[in-house]
Parts: sequence; C-alpha cells; structure tokens
Amino acid sequence: MPGKALIFSAPSGSGKTTIVQHLLQNNPDLGFSISASTRDRRGRSEQHGKDYYFLTPEEFKTKIDNDEFIEWEEVYEGNYYGTLKSEIERIWKEGKNVIFDVDVKGGLNLKKYFGNKALAVFVKVPSLDILEERLKARGTESHASLSQRLFKAKFEMTFQDKFDVVLVNEDLNKSLAEAQRLYEEFKKK
Repeated sequence: MPGKALIFSAPSGSGKTTIVQHLLQNNPDLGFSISASTRDRRGRSEQHGKDYYFLTPEEFKTKIDNDEFIEWEEVYEGNYYGTLKSEIERIWKEGKNVIFDVDVKGGLNLKKYFGNKALAVFVKVPSLDILEERLKARGTESHASLSQRLFKAKFEMTFQDKFDVVLVNEDLNKSLAEAQRLYEEFKKK
C-alpha cells in the first residue's frame, strides 16, 4: 500500500546510501526522496534534481519561511539540508512508498512527522575504527572533514535506540538481505 515512509539514517560512511540504492533497484514500488541542500556538489557526477536539489542559502531560507519543508537543519556549519513537502507528494502521487537516505537528526524528525506510517532504520558499523577506514577509503575527506565526521558519528550513535530498528552493517550482503526483509514486512503492516 503506497503512502508509507522508509527512513534510513546513519553516520556518514555507515553504508546507508548503498543499502538505499539496492532497495531502489529491487523494489519498483519505492520512490527516492531527493533532499534539498545548500552544500556544493561533489564533483561533476552529482546532478540537481537527481542527487539533491542544490539551493543557494537564500533559496533555502525562502523555502523555510514559506513552510515548504517537512524538516530541515544545518547539518554542518553553513550547509543546510531538508525534506521538501512537495517531494513526498510527488512520490505518493506516483503510487509509491517513499524511501529516505538522511542524517540521524533528519531521520528522527521524519519518524516523528510520519508516525506509524514510517519505519526508521539506523544503520551502523561495528566500530568507529571501521567507520574511519570507510571514510578514508572514499577519498573525499580532508583531515579536518574526516575529524568532523567522526566526532559527529560518535554523537549520532547515541540516538540509535530512538529508531525502530538498528541494522549493523558488518557484512554488506547480509545487510542488503536484512534491509529487503525489513521492507517486505513493513509493507504488509
């Protein structure tokens, strides 16, 4: 039944995006909620309207003033992220359930907003050392941004018990299978 929300949240580098992409590829009844952001694009591969809605800080603040967001926040200094109400309406009009790939605070805000129409999944790695290895392997982090992400991850881990499910992403194939099982069970409710 369309009109449900599947929320994946995690500290950066935990694998939530990989899990979300897998679910999207294998479940045509899911529609991806594209977040709005004021951050710069990473390289040439990121596209407006596909990866994010890239907005200027002024555009973002106008949308806040016009109450166009379900939730929004300043995730890193000067970088705002949010979920547009119009994005959810678009997906539900297509007859699909919506899937989110959001930070921890955004995930909790979405869970609160959607209530029992949502399943909120916290994805975590077995340790902060493994998380650090994964972030370094991306090759996208400066020393300062890596330090900032690890500090934030440690803080975000304290919120895992506020989610419906904690998915430990130690073995990717097992995590993908578990995420699929969780979605199939959630659809039946």
